[in-house]
Amino acid sequence: MEASVIVIFIIGYLLIAFEHPVKINKSATAIVTGVLCWTIYALASSQSPEHITHQLAEHFGEISAILFFLLGAMTIVELVDAYQGFRIITDRITTKNPKSLLWVICWVTFFLSALLDNLTTAIVMVSLIRKLVPNKNMRLFFAGMIVIAANAGGAWSPIGDVTTTMLWIGGQITAVNIIKTLILPSIVCMVIPLLYLQFTLKGELGHAGSHTSDHSSHSHHGHHNSKIKGSKAMLFLGIAGLISVPVFKTVTHLPPYLGMLLALGVLWIVSELINPHMDETEKKPYTAAGALARIDVPSVLFFLGILLAVAALDAMEILHHFATYLDKSLGDNRIIITLIGILSSIVDNVPLVAASMGMYSLETYHPDHMIWEYLAYCAGTGGSILIIGSAAGVAVMGMEKIDFIWYLKKISLLAALGYFAGAIVYLIIYPYLAVHPH
Repeated sequence: MEASVIVIFIIGYLLIAFEHPVKINKSATAIVTGVLCWTIYALASSQSPEHITHQLAEHFGEISAILFFLLGAMTIVELVDAYQGFRIITDRITTKNPKSLLWVICWVTFFLSALLDNLTTAIVMVSLIRKLVPNKNMRLFFAGMIVIAANAGGAWSPIGDVTTTMLWIGGQITAVNIIKTLILPSIVCMVIPLLYLQFTLKGELGHAGSHTSDHSSHSHHGHHNSKIKGSKAMLFLGIAGLISVPVFKTVTHLPPYLGMLLALGVLWIVSELINPHMDETEKKPYTAAGALARIDVPSVLFFLGILLAVAALDAMEILHHFATYLDKSLGDNRIIITLIGILSSIVDNVPLVAASMGMYSLETYHPDHMIWEYLAYCAGTGGSILIIGSAAGVAVMGMEKIDFIWYLKKISLLAALGYFAGAIVYLIIYPYLAVHPH
């Protein structure tokens, strides 16, 4: 049973990686893979059907929390975009030099990612570069660097990356300490690839008139240059809504997706009130209903499929056995965690961190132990090495239709250089910052 599930998982993964030559949409493959893994588990397992259904329900609860968070965030970004809210920012960025623009975009992504989270930030920033970088080939490099910067920015903040958040909620790390210990390694992780691109990046940003990109340019509303009523309000509300999510979580202890849905609901109501005099057809592009029609649902379903498949491996304890095997064969935690980081570029980092939290106990490794901090860094930034290794990467892949192989050739090496550079920096500085248990 376990062997057949692993085989199906690997075949599914390969089909996703080679989506373009195979010509099958990766969302379709992911859904089939996820469902098949559970089906085999249910048919071949000695567990009772009730137990398996209960496991599925638990995992599905966690998955849908991520999916609804995603849906909320994507809709908010689309709504702000419909009101051309991001133009307030894009009109301020005037540089025509691709290299200086890349630095600006990456630093904004880095800090925004720590505030919002790496997924939302990647979605916001890719929407932004669509307007700033009409040249598709150049834009792909920008998108690749956004993935690296968003993951690096998310790793050092307790709310920036799902995995750091998991460790924070689980009590393995504390907020101030993780910021203090990881901010430098995270910056190194982003700056090394940037420095490399300074010398190798060739090409122009392109001209706004010449681009043939998809629905992202809102010129089809007819009034491209006229200011739209409420764009400042929507930008302000959208960003405030996204930033309020971690605050909501801290105050209520309810899961973050509820905060995201609340923010969406408020924005939705405001968007209905801004143009009350318009008739329905005129109003359509500026409503949440219109925004919902534009968000990328296939990528949400892709996410669902992948997470379901990994959840099956988790439920069958395949991940747990693998972790124990690593512990026996390698021994040194630093090597294991560095490998977990590299592995998180292949497998989603959420279940990997979940498995690691199960592997190491808090009795043995006190909160803020080097293991947890290093795990937050590695799992957070290692995902950048392959485009399917992180939520941000998956979202960007869906939005910009980035090819897995293209990313492998052009960005993976840069991401790996940054990952190892940051890891070395952490291992050098952590003895000076270590928190000793009382």
